[in-house]
Amino acid sequence: MATIEKRGNSYRITVSCGYDSDRKQIKKRMTWTPKPNMTRRQIEKELDRQAVLFEEKCQTGQFLDGNITLADFSERWFKDYAEKQLKERTLQGYKGHMPRILKALGHIRLAKLQPHHIMEFYNNLAEEGVREDIRYKPVSNFKEIIIQSGMTQKALAEQAEISENTLRQCINGCTASKSTADKLTGALQKQGLFSPVNSDSRLADTTIAKYHRVLSSMLTAAVQWQVIPSNPCSRVKPPHVKYKEAPVLDEEQTAELIKCLQTEPIKYRAAVMMILYTGLRRGELCGLDWKDIDFKTGIVHVTKAIQYTPGKGVYEDTTKTRQSNRAIRLPDDMLELLKEYRAEQSSVRLAMGNQWHDSGKIFTAENGGIINPDTLSSWFREFIKRHNLPDAHIHTLRHVSATLLIAGGVDIATVSKRLGHASKSTTLNIYTHAIKSADEAAAETLQNILNPSKNFRAG
Repeated sequence: MATIEKRGNSYRITVSCGYDSDRKQIKKRMTWTPKPNMTRRQIEKELDRQAVLFEEKCQTGQFLDGNITLADFSERWFKDYAEKQLKERTLQGYKGHMPRILKALGHIRLAKLQPHHIMEFYNNLAEEGVREDIRYKPVSNFKEIIIQSGMTQKALAEQAEISENTLRQCINGCTASKSTADKLTGALQKQGLFSPVNSDSRLADTTIAKYHRVLSSMLTAAVQWQVIPSNPCSRVKPPHVKYKEAPVLDEEQTAELIKCLQTEPIKYRAAVMMILYTGLRRGELCGLDWKDIDFKTGIVHVTKAIQYTPGKGVYEDTTKTRQSNRAIRLPDDMLELLKEYRAEQSSVRLAMGNQWHDSGKIFTAENGGIINPDTLSSWFREFIKRHNLPDAHIHTLRHVSATLLIAGGVDIATVSKRLGHASKSTTLNIYTHAIKSADEAAAETLQNILNPSKNFRAG
């Protein structure tokens, strides 16, 4: 039975939960404060209701008090909230940040966690040499070394006990973890294959901001679950993260890229042009089904995305935000290219017979199954190197699409909608330079129209 004690303007509700191993009575408490405009009768009625609810939570193990440590609370938060509500990639990202958080703050009871604890944690993250995610870059002739070893990629991956996809990424010049670098060095029995690329770096402000996001989200839940009265993260300012100008290719570089595409397999030609024409994210592109395109109206419907995490593998997910579900008009040239590609894919499907896995996707793996988005990125990275094009990655194409639209005078609302941004402010922040350049060009055009006798110079 819960007991109620008035304490000033609030009430303390206490529930006995039996005895611990030392025969000491276990008591759990909560404080309830009535709203200022409540009558005495309303207070008594609501207080009884709160007492019953609290006692039920205590008996069913739903109640957590402020004496719980951050480490113990985090386990409950992941189980009862994060694993049920967050997207897989977000969940894995949050879990990846937990070791540092728990090492610094896990032992502190939530009721005792103060802003200065969190500030000290952030300051430590900003120190030189704090990184634990040192990456190792393979030597430039790594592929040739594998060929000289006489081992196939499959055999090497098995001997090194890594996935073939991880090996392919190393061959394509991607960085690897220390574990992967050590395994490949041992399997090939050759030293000097990898070198560290970020051992002396500090954590970026954006990374520290991610730690803040994880911690704040967890402590917000603690407030909502009435474990603590307020979130100490709300009284701490993480490092200010400035939006970086999106890396883009200019019109000449884009034209050269498109020219180089003409000698590439039609699947990759269509994939690159699709991103340039639509601004799709990589996962959204891989998630497209043929049925998502209406060839009569030229509309493509974006409703899902393909993702990859080490634990779950390749899987289909919803789009990044609600606004990412969108319909985009394709130009006739893109529709014709897709028809040509569909005919090519049909020929491959017939040739492979029952070995073809009909996923229904537009862009597939070699056997017709769902393609790993990393495969597309790896191909593009190799394509850029092969043609000596300016350094870029597959996501750069999305930025090129947006920048060309802005330069062409398309309004921000339309650009934002095509990109699937959560709000126009996101588009404005990412493409500040492109918008400024377009505005200067617009001002110059007006000057030439309204006062052609003067030479206008943008200030």
